[in-house]
Amino acid sequence: MGASTMDGQLGRRFFLDPQLTFQRRYEALRAVIADDRPVTEVAARFGYKPAALSVMISRFNSQLRRGCVPPFFLLTAADAHRGGGAAKI
Repeated sequence: MGASTMDGQLGRRFFLDPQLTFQRRYEALRAVIADDRPVTEVAARFGYKPAALSVMISRFNSQLRRGCVPPFFLLTAADAHRGGGAAKI
């Protein structure tokens, strides 16, 4: 049981305290957009200024309106076969 508890803690920390820039950006956007958390709260949690997070949200929404995949998702070969060359959602 000790090993699975340890693994669970590492996994939990991976999601709750992201260290990689793209993951941190993804988690911040998800918290505001999907979880409806206040921008000021999320910005403080993930180390952003509220104005910077608001710009990220605006750019994210603009990308979605244009049908583009946000940059924190890497496309695989299977994605390329589905959508051709350009990444669209």
